[in-house]
Amino acid sequence: MRLILALSIALSVAGGDAAVGQTVAGAAPGTATFRAGVEMVTVSAVVKDGKGRVVSNLKQSDFELLDGGEPRAIASFRAERAPISIALLFDASGSMQVAAKIERARVAARHILAWLEPGRDELAIYSFDSGLRQRQPFALYQQDATLERSLVGIAPWGMTSLHDAIAATARELAARPNAHRAVIVLTDGVDNNSRFSAAEVSGISSSIDVPVYILAVVSPVDHVGANTAVNSQRPVPVGDLADLSRWTGGEFFVTSLPAQTSQAAGRIVEELRHQYLIAFEPASRPGWRQLEVRTPGRRQLIVRARSGYFAGNSKNGSSDSASR
Repeated sequence: MRLILALSIALSVAGGDAAVGQTVAGAAPGTATFRAGVEMVTVSAVVKDGKGRVVSNLKQSDFELLDGGEPRAIASFRAERAPISIALLFDASGSMQVAAKIERARVAARHILAWLEPGRDELAIYSFDSGLRQRQPFALYQQDATLERSLVGIAPWGMTSLHDAIAATARELAARPNAHRAVIVLTDGVDNNSRFSAAEVSGISSSIDVPVYILAVVSPVDHVGANTAVNSQRPVPVGDLADLSRWTGGEFFVTSLPAQTSQAAGRIVEELRHQYLIAFEPASRPGWRQLEVRTPGRRQLIVRARSGYFAGNSKNGSSDSASR
């Protein structure tokens, strides 16, 4: 109950919207189009097998959607490989100066960019310390020197408002037309200046269906569980950040070596390209509704999707989101 109350307060402050118009069959892959007057909630879902491989050949009949524990009919379903929109969010706070973590974050960004398709995928770059800055606006990804200058120009300084920056960036990304999208955060995991908690941010991002992927870039000696680890004075708050990612339908990684970073980058981009887009008619009763998407006939599969949405509230209705 306390978590639901926290999410309600956070979403009220952030002005999150939940319900969107009904998807029209035949729309271009990755783009949501809508019929006026019919409110729908969209859910992007990633499905993986027991070995962590993306499963991309499922049909609508393979899925079951539970809204507040109650089965809900799927009104629209899309499964095409699609272009993606990424908001790359850099931690530029003072703690990133330690152990060359800012350079590890730059390396991680280059790995992510290497997986993007020029002229098809969309990219924006943000950085944050105590505030959020847009370094490159949303545009079709192109391999040019301006992106590299943006990466090199990020200099660590100041306090860390990690949770607040994720919430604000998710809202920016939610306004983009591409339904295959995510915020990818490059950080050391430290937050010492945010208004929002990790749970509140997960509620904001979940309600607007923006998955959050977090790459915690650490030095090998701080990588808990790795062979190189020693007793760290700055442990990554794995529990909070992992929960934040999971509740939004994203994933959390800790990386300290280039091979780990490259593998994580490839996994993220592949997942986003093969998201299943599911739409359903929301409940009429106002309030936070818990969502669960599953594949009952194939229980060995693992489904990741956002954890819930706000229903029956005109403030969170389709009037602001029908253009997405």
